[in-house]
Parts: sequence; structure tokens; C-alpha cells
Amino acid sequence: MKHIFFLFVLFCCVIAVKGQEKALPEKVQDSTIIDSVQAAVSQVKDSVPGLRRSIEKKQDSIKDANDTIPDIEDYRIISYKRDTTHLDTSLTIKKEYRYNYLRKDNFELLPFSSVGQTYNRLAKDFNYRNLYPELGARSKHYNYMEVEDIDYYRVPTPVTDLFFKTTMEQGQLLDAFITMNTSKQFNFSIAYKGLRSLGKYRHILSSTGNFRLTANYTTKDGKYRLRTHFVAQDILNEENGGISNREQFESGEEEFIDRARMDVAFENAENLLIGKRYYLDHEYLLLHPGKSLSELTLGHEFRYETKFFKFKQDQAAENYFGSAYQRTDMEDRARLKTMYNRLSVNYGDRIFGDVSLRAAFYNYNYYFNSVLYRDDEVIGSQLKGTQISLGGTWSKVIGRVGLDADIEVNTVGDLNGSSFKGNAYYAISDDLKLTGFISSVSRMPNFNFMLYHSHYQNYNWQNDGFGTEKVYTLGGTLSSQKWGNVTASFATIDNYAYFYESGDPEQQPGMVLSKPDQYDGTIGYLKIKGENEFKFGKFALHNTVMYQEVSQDDAVMNVPKFVTRNTFYYSNDVFKKAMYLQTGITLKYFTEYYADGYNPVLGEFYSQNGEKIGGYPLLDFFINARVRQTRIYLKAEHFNSAFTGYNYYSAPNYPYRDFIVRFGLVWNFFR
Repeated sequence: MKHIFFLFVLFCCVIAVKGQEKALPEKVQDSTIIDSVQAAVSQVKDSVPGLRRSIEKKQDSIKDANDTIPDIEDYRIISYKRDTTHLDTSLTIKKEYRYNYLRKDNFELLPFSSVGQTYNRLAKDFNYRNLYPELGARSKHYNYMEVEDIDYYRVPTPVTDLFFKTTMEQGQLLDAFITMNTSKQFNFSIAYKGLRSLGKYRHILSSTGNFRLTANYTTKDGKYRLRTHFVAQDILNEENGGISNREQFESGEEEFIDRARMDVAFENAENLLIGKRYYLDHEYLLLHPGKSLSELTLGHEFRYETKFFKFKQDQAAENYFGSAYQRTDMEDRARLKTMYNRLSVNYGDRIFGDVSLRAAFYNYNYYFNSVLYRDDEVIGSQLKGTQISLGGTWSKVIGRVGLDADIEVNTVGDLNGSSFKGNAYYAISDDLKLTGFISSVSRMPNFNFMLYHSHYQNYNWQNDGFGTEKVYTLGGTLSSQKWGNVTASFATIDNYAYFYESGDPEQQPGMVLSKPDQYDGTIGYLKIKGENEFKFGKFALHNTVMYQEVSQDDAVMNVPKFVTRNTFYYSNDVFKKAMYLQTGITLKYFTEYYADGYNPVLGEFYSQNGEKIGGYPLLDFFINARVRQTRIYLKAEHFNSAFTGYNYYSAPNYPYRDFIVRFGLVWNFFR
């Protein structure tokens, strides 16, 4: 994190050398708000991959009408699925929701007290990205950028994006990014996101870094396309086990308003996640749609990734995690190396639609340094093997209807799994769209459920009997630009894998003991989420409401029934339209529920039924402004904390954030 200031200076120097910022043409500045037609097209593209690729091909074939006056739509952002959007420098309420550490809307997440710590979940997500188990340590992966999170670019002139925001004591958050095309065929980008936050409580420093390097290339004849990236990430958190005397926090005594004076469980531990990934995706066009009625391409995708998760403690906390094999210099390390190769044949025409057949080869090696011998068992040190899967996709657009399906099955290897996902899209009118989805996914739990080693005796296991977790989902979305959208889904989960509280809180107070398990019953999960906005002249009320219901014989999966976020705000041009101003108040509220507890040894959350959190309002006041390509943000977070009582927690023994004023900006440079 010590390089954050250096990177900031470096980017400023690059801009200074290339000259002062040039204003975009008036046409560009006025086109930053995406109109309803573009939003509707984007929604269709997200729902139907076949139409998405068709639109992208047409866009790629269009030559710049005037190279000297680029439009904002010419600054393209290409996702992993090859969806194409463009750079947007507007200021909207959704930009306000995404102005945070993750740079995503975190409506379904509850952050801990300091930036860079983990998040508790207010809703469950069973949309698995692949069929293979992952390392685990899921609490560390909220800011970990996966393959699907990396974007590629195509820009007529160099573009720089600087994101800055203050943190909690002695630190800052900076995300610096630059991309340019050396020619119409080749683009590269380089970016670094760095964070350092000391935190208000003792020993909860966060220090993270995400380095990204991407390249995107297309030959002049358009027959060969390549994109590649390298990502290196480190996520470090000092751990204190939460507050040890809750009366100090809840009493509101003046002495402990300075949170650094509060007692914590321990001050000598940290956990760290480090990952590196090399990625290549390229394809060759055998039949060109411009010369024939069909298209045929050969594709290859390659990934090589290494990860390790470490928990380090200089001296064992007094029975906090149970008995330990040694009392000092404890360090647990779990490592995972994976290699993925996928070959695909893609065919498309106007009659059959787009069809893709693929075969994937996956090699994995999850391991620890040694074998553990106990009196009654031997716990191995490694899970290693090779998987072969076969699959395919199909998509077709017929008038206002779009259909697509994706199927994949693990055919060779020890990690059983299969996946089927289907989507249907229907444009009822120019404004009203209906999307339905169905999925059936079966996959093994993450590796840390099946094998784990630790210096703490309670955290060693090998579960050879764990089976596949099966999730069946059915749902749909009704969306309208005028009235908003609502999404409803129902999922059934068999063999649900989770960590549970293995100790007895009454007989072992102050101890955190967690073990993995699979629920032998069936869980039903209903989720309904709606979003809309009402406008009254310069004023607006934006609402997001979610209802959830879980049916289960035993309370192993817990979520709040209601979660709501309501923002009342005012927007207008000021100073003779030199500045666009947006100011308002946001209320977030969720009902009480048995929130998962946090375990820093595993970097995981565990199910508990001893303490409820929630039922308290979170009020934020914000003033945001846009001056040309710069967005300025100022927010008073949780300003009601002092007069609503100190009973707000993110997890048992981990308080939520107190009142704090934070500011920052997002600044785009166009050369």
C-alpha cells in the first residue's frame, strides 16, 4: 500500500507530460446520460447472449465517422461475456450507490466497522460461476477480482480514471486506471486499486492491493480476436476477534466513544489472501457472416491461478479458538493452484441461432505442508486431480422473444457436478420486458469444507463423505423504464454446506469454535426484490425493497425477512449550469435476524442461533456534484448513531460503523 501515493503522482505526471486536459466536444459532454432506448437494448443484450453477440458484431463493423471528434459511445467497455457498454461520466443515484470500496451496489451486504474488512450477507446468492470448488475463505473474496470482473477496452483517445475516497483513520482508498489504443486493433490498460485503513478499533488495520493489466487485439480483417490479462491481488486484515466487553460499547459512556479505548479479544493476529492469475481468451473466425449466411469460429480459453490463505498469530489467544498444538508463532496456510483450458466450436446463422460446443480440462492442487496424525484418524495434506467437462450453449432471437440455454457436465474426475441454465426473454412493449430463468446446479463444496489444517486442534478435518450441493432455481424479472422492476425467485437447496458453531456458548463463553457440515434436509428460499423511482420536479424518491422467506426444519441458513433502502434527493444544475448538484438522505433498514458469526481463523462466516442483530435504521446524508468529467462525493455516514442507541452490529461482537464524514472524487481525463 506504500505505493499508492507514488501511483497517484505517476498518473498525474503522465497527464502533465501529455498536456493539460482537453475538454471533450460539447456533443460528448451532453451525451453522458444513457437514454431509455440504449438502456433497453443493454437489458436485452444481458438477457440473450445471441442477440448480444449480434449487436456487438454490428458495432465492431462500424467505422468512426469522424476520428477527430470522438463521441462518448466510442469509449467502449467490453465485459467477460463480450457485452459492450461505454464510459459514463454522468452523476446519478446509482452512481452514489456504487461509490464505495467494492465499486458495486452493496444493498445486500452489511459492512464491518472499517473499510477493507469483510461483509455480512443480508441475502444469499447461489449463482455459482463454475462447477469447481474454490479455495474457501469466502469472507476475503468480496474485493477479489475474478475473471468475470475484468473488463477490456477500446478507446479513440487515452483515458484515465482516478477514484479516491477517505477511509477510517490514517489511510486512503485509490483506484487509478489508464487505457489507450496504440492502433484501432490493439488496446491495453493498466490499473491499481490500493487501500489502507487503520480503523477506529484496536488492531483492525486493512491493507489491500489489486493490480490489473489487460490487452485486447483484433486483426484488421476481423478473423482473429484475442484478449488477455494478468492480475495480482493481496488482501490483508489485522484481526482482533471483536470487542470483549460489550457493555463498553452499548452503554454509550463518553470514555469509550473513542473506540480505541475499548477492550478487544486479542491484538496479535492477521489473515492474508494472495492471488495471481494469467488469462488468455482467443478465437479464430473460419466462416465470416459477411461472406456467407453463417458464422463458424474456433475458440480457446486458458487460465492459470495460484492462491494462498494464511492465518498468523504470534501467540495463541487464551482459549478463544480452543486448544492449540503450540502457543507461539502459529501460522496456518492453505494453498490452491489451478489450470483451466477450454476448447470451443461456435456456429451461428439466422435459422438455428448461435450454438457452441465446448470441452474443458481443469487441473487442481489444494494442499498443506504436512500430514496430521491423530490417535483416531489421519488427516491428509492434499486434494489433487484432473477434471474433464463437456458442455454447450444455444441462443436464438425470434422477433420480441429471445431464448438461451447453457449446459455443462463433469464427465471425468472426482469432483462431481453438472449445470443447466436457461433464460427466456419477451418484450411485451417498448417499455415493458419480461425475463424468466431456470437453473439446476450441482457442485462440490469448497475445498476448505473437505480438508483443513490448523495449529488450533478444533480446526483440523478431512470430510471424504461430503457430497454435491444441489440448487434448483426458478424465477423471473418484470422491468419497466417508467415503473421500475421486480425480480422473484424460488430456490431449493439439498446438501447445503455451511459452517456451524460447534461449541456451547453457555458452557464455553467467549470461545469461537466452527466446523463444516452438510444439511441432510431440503431448504426452500424465496426472494422478491423490487426497485423503482418517483420524481417530483427536481426531487426524487428511489426505493429498493427486498422480502425473503426460508423454509427449513433446522435454522442453518438465516436471512432478514425485510431489507429496504429509500433515498430522497434533490438534483439540479447550479452556478449557471457549471455544476450539477445532487443531495439527499438515504435510509437503510433490515429486520432482526440471526446473522452469521465471523471466524478469522477460517476467513469464513458460520451459522449461529444465539444472537439477533438488526432492527436499527442507518441514515446517510450526502452532497454530490459533477463538474465536467469530475464527480465529487461528500457523505455523513450513519449520522443517527448517537441518538438511536449503541445496539448496531454487523455480526456478533463486531459493531457496525459509527458516524463519520467521508469524501472523495472520481476524475476522468481524456487526451
